[in-house]
Amino acid sequence: MKQVKDIQIRETNTNDFDDIMAIEKQAFGYDKEAQLAADLLADKTAEPIVSLLAFYQGEAVGHILFTRTYFDKQEAQPMMHILAPLAVKPEYQRQGIGGMLIEAGIEKLREKASTLVFVLGHADYYPKYGFLPDAARLGYPAPYPIAEEYSDYWMVQAIDPKGFEIEKGKIRCCDELNKPEHWRDDESDR
Repeated sequence: MKQVKDIQIRETNTNDFDDIMAIEKQAFGYDKEAQLAADLLADKTAEPIVSLLAFYQGEAVGHILFTRTYFDKQEAQPMMHILAPLAVKPEYQRQGIGGMLIEAGIEKLREKASTLVFVLGHADYYPKYGFLPDAARLGYPAPYPIAEEYSDYWMVQAIDPKGFEIEKGKIRCCDELNKPEHWRDDESDR
Protein backbone atom coordinates (compact mmCIF):
# COMPACT_ATOMS: atom_id res chain seq x y z
CA MET A 1 0.00 0.00 0.00
CA LYS A 2 1.33 3.41 -0.96
CA GLN A 3 1.84 5.97 1.79
CA VAL A 4 0.49 9.27 0.58
CA LYS A 5 1.14 12.80 1.70
CA ASP A 6 0.62 16.08 -0.11
CA ILE A 7 -2.87 15.37 -1.39
CA GLN A 8 -4.34 18.15 -3.54
CA ILE A 9 -8.12 18.54 -3.73
CA ARG A 10 -9.97 20.65 -6.27
CA GLU A 11 -13.40 21.01 -7.80
CA THR A 12 -13.97 18.96 -10.92
CA ASN A 13 -14.63 20.24 -14.42
CA THR A 14 -15.85 18.63 -17.64
CA ASN A 15 -12.30 17.50 -18.52
CA ASP A 16 -12.26 15.28 -15.40
CA PHE A 17 -15.03 12.90 -16.46
CA ASP A 18 -12.72 10.01 -17.44
CA ASP A 19 -10.78 10.29 -14.16
CA ILE A 20 -14.05 10.27 -12.19
CA MET A 21 -15.26 7.16 -14.01
CA ALA A 22 -11.94 5.35 -13.50
CA ILE A 23 -11.89 6.11 -9.76
CA GLU A 24 -15.51 5.01 -9.26
CA LYS A 25 -15.00 1.74 -11.18
CA GLN A 26 -11.74 0.88 -9.43
CA ALA A 27 -12.98 1.80 -5.95
CA PHE A 28 -16.13 -0.29 -6.13
CA GLY A 29 -14.97 -3.02 -8.50
CA TYR A 30 -18.03 -2.70 -10.75
CA ASP A 31 -19.70 -0.09 -12.96
CA LYS A 32 -22.86 0.69 -10.97
CA GLU A 33 -21.40 3.57 -8.90
CA ALA A 34 -19.61 5.01 -11.93
CA GLN A 35 -22.89 5.06 -13.84
CA LEU A 36 -24.62 6.67 -10.86
CA ALA A 37 -21.93 9.38 -10.70
CA ALA A 38 -22.27 10.03 -14.44
CA ASP A 39 -26.06 10.23 -14.17
CA LEU A 40 -25.89 12.55 -11.15
CA LEU A 41 -23.44 14.88 -12.86
CA ALA A 42 -25.92 15.23 -15.75
CA ASP A 43 -29.03 15.65 -13.54
CA LYS A 44 -30.16 19.30 -13.47
CA THR A 45 -32.22 18.65 -10.29
CA ALA A 46 -28.95 17.72 -8.54
CA GLU A 47 -27.64 21.29 -8.78
CA PRO A 48 -25.91 22.96 -7.15
CA ILE A 49 -23.50 20.06 -6.87
CA VAL A 50 -20.11 19.81 -5.21
CA SER A 51 -17.81 17.42 -7.07
CA LEU A 52 -14.21 17.13 -5.90
CA LEU A 53 -11.16 15.15 -6.98
CA ALA A 54 -8.17 14.26 -4.83
CA PHE A 55 -4.78 14.07 -6.52
CA TYR A 56 -1.54 12.47 -5.44
CA GLN A 57 1.54 13.36 -7.54
CA GLY A 58 -0.73 14.39 -10.40
CA GLU A 59 -2.80 11.19 -10.35
CA ALA A 60 -6.52 11.41 -9.61
CA VAL A 61 -7.00 9.01 -6.67
CA GLY A 62 -10.33 9.96 -5.07
CA HIS A 63 -13.69 11.51 -5.89
CA ILE A 64 -16.65 12.77 -3.86
CA LEU A 65 -20.00 14.04 -5.03
CA PHE A 66 -22.67 15.97 -3.16
CA THR A 67 -26.04 16.59 -4.82
CA ARG A 68 -29.11 18.61 -3.87
CA THR A 69 -31.83 17.18 -1.64
CA TYR A 70 -35.28 18.54 -0.88
CA PHE A 71 -38.10 18.06 1.56
CA ASP A 72 -40.74 15.86 -0.02
CA LYS A 73 -44.03 17.71 -0.54
CA GLN A 74 -43.12 20.86 1.38
CA GLU A 75 -42.99 24.45 0.21
CA ALA A 76 -39.98 25.46 2.29
CA GLN A 77 -36.86 24.16 0.55
CA PRO A 78 -33.67 25.10 2.37
CA MET A 79 -30.39 24.24 0.69
CA MET A 80 -29.53 20.63 1.63
CA HIS A 81 -27.28 17.98 0.05
CA ILE A 82 -26.50 14.27 0.11
CA LEU A 83 -23.05 12.70 -0.17
CA ALA A 84 -23.04 9.95 -2.80
CA PRO A 85 -20.76 8.49 -3.94
CA LEU A 86 -17.38 8.70 -2.21
CA ALA A 87 -14.65 6.70 -3.93
CA VAL A 88 -10.92 6.23 -3.46
CA LYS A 89 -8.78 3.94 -5.61
CA PRO A 90 -8.06 0.72 -3.67
CA GLU A 91 -4.31 1.24 -3.38
CA TYR A 92 -4.93 4.65 -1.76
CA GLN A 93 -7.66 3.61 0.68
CA ARG A 94 -7.29 3.71 4.48
CA GLN A 95 -4.93 6.67 4.33
CA GLY A 96 -7.35 9.50 5.12
CA ILE A 97 -8.10 10.62 1.58
CA GLY A 98 -11.82 9.93 1.94
CA GLY A 99 -11.90 12.01 5.11
CA MET A 100 -10.05 14.84 3.38
CA LEU A 101 -12.63 14.77 0.58
CA ILE A 102 -15.53 14.80 3.06
CA GLU A 103 -14.08 17.76 4.97
CA ALA A 104 -13.28 19.73 1.80
CA GLY A 105 -16.73 18.97 0.42
CA ILE A 106 -18.49 20.12 3.56
CA GLU A 107 -16.52 23.37 3.46
CA LYS A 108 -17.67 23.91 -0.16
CA LEU A 109 -21.27 23.18 0.90
CA ARG A 110 -20.99 25.82 3.62
CA GLU A 111 -19.88 28.31 0.96
CA LYS A 112 -23.09 27.45 -0.94
CA ALA A 113 -25.13 28.07 2.25
CA SER A 114 -26.21 24.45 2.56
CA THR A 115 -27.74 23.67 5.95
CA LEU A 116 -27.79 19.87 6.18
CA VAL A 117 -25.91 17.04 4.51
CA PHE A 118 -27.10 13.43 4.45
CA VAL A 119 -25.37 10.14 3.69
CA LEU A 120 -26.41 6.51 3.46
CA GLY A 121 -23.23 4.70 4.39
CA HIS A 122 -21.08 2.81 6.86
CA ALA A 123 -22.19 3.49 10.45
CA ASP A 124 -18.61 3.15 11.72
CA TYR A 125 -17.02 5.51 9.18
CA TYR A 126 -19.13 8.62 8.66
CA PRO A 127 -19.69 9.58 12.34
CA LYS A 128 -15.93 10.29 12.50
CA TYR A 129 -16.70 13.23 10.20
CA GLY A 130 -19.64 14.66 12.13
CA PHE A 131 -22.54 12.61 10.77
CA LEU A 132 -25.23 11.58 13.25
CA PRO A 133 -26.73 8.09 12.83
CA ASP A 134 -30.44 7.44 12.27
CA ALA A 135 -31.45 10.69 10.59
CA ALA A 136 -35.07 9.48 10.60
CA ARG A 137 -35.07 9.57 14.41
CA LEU A 138 -33.95 13.22 14.15
CA GLY A 139 -36.92 14.03 11.89
CA TYR A 140 -35.46 13.33 8.43
CA PRO A 141 -36.76 10.03 7.02
CA ALA A 142 -34.95 8.70 3.94
CA PRO A 143 -36.65 8.78 0.52
CA TYR A 144 -37.39 5.04 0.85
CA PRO A 145 -37.85 2.89 3.95
CA ILE A 146 -34.67 1.62 5.58
CA ALA A 147 -34.90 -1.56 7.65
CA GLU A 148 -34.63 -0.88 11.37
CA GLU A 149 -31.40 -2.87 11.69
CA TYR A 150 -29.82 -0.48 9.17
CA SER A 151 -31.38 2.76 10.47
CA ASP A 152 -27.99 4.01 11.76
CA TYR A 153 -26.67 3.92 8.18
CA TRP A 154 -28.95 6.87 7.20
CA MET A 155 -27.12 9.87 8.67
CA VAL A 156 -27.29 13.64 8.79
CA GLN A 157 -24.97 16.48 9.72
CA ALA A 158 -25.88 20.11 10.35
CA ILE A 159 -23.29 22.21 8.53
CA ASP A 160 -24.91 25.52 9.34
CA PRO A 161 -25.52 26.71 12.92
CA LYS A 162 -29.27 26.74 12.20
CA GLY A 163 -29.20 23.35 10.47
CA PHE A 164 -31.43 21.40 12.85
CA GLU A 165 -33.69 24.43 13.38
CA ILE A 166 -35.03 24.24 9.84
CA GLU A 167 -38.13 22.25 9.11
CA LYS A 168 -38.20 18.50 9.49
CA GLY A 169 -39.62 16.07 6.98
CA LYS A 170 -39.08 13.21 4.58
CA ILE A 171 -36.12 13.78 2.27
CA ARG A 172 -36.33 13.63 -1.52
CA CYS A 173 -33.17 13.47 -3.59
CA CYS A 174 -32.54 14.75 -7.08
CA ASP A 175 -34.39 12.83 -9.79
CA GLU A 176 -31.57 10.38 -10.53
CA LEU A 177 -30.82 9.47 -6.90
CA ASN A 178 -34.50 9.33 -5.93
CA LYS A 179 -34.96 6.03 -7.79
CA PRO A 180 -35.72 3.03 -5.53
CA GLU A 181 -32.86 0.92 -6.88
CA HIS A 182 -30.37 3.26 -5.19
CA TRP A 183 -31.99 2.64 -1.80
CA ARG A 184 -31.71 -1.11 -1.48
CA ASP A 185 -28.73 -3.38 -1.07
CA ASP A 186 -29.13 -5.72 -4.01
CA GLU A 187 -25.87 -7.21 -5.20
CA SER A 188 -27.60 -8.63 -8.28
CA ASP A 189 -27.76 -5.06 -9.65
CA ARG A 190 -23.99 -4.96 -10.01
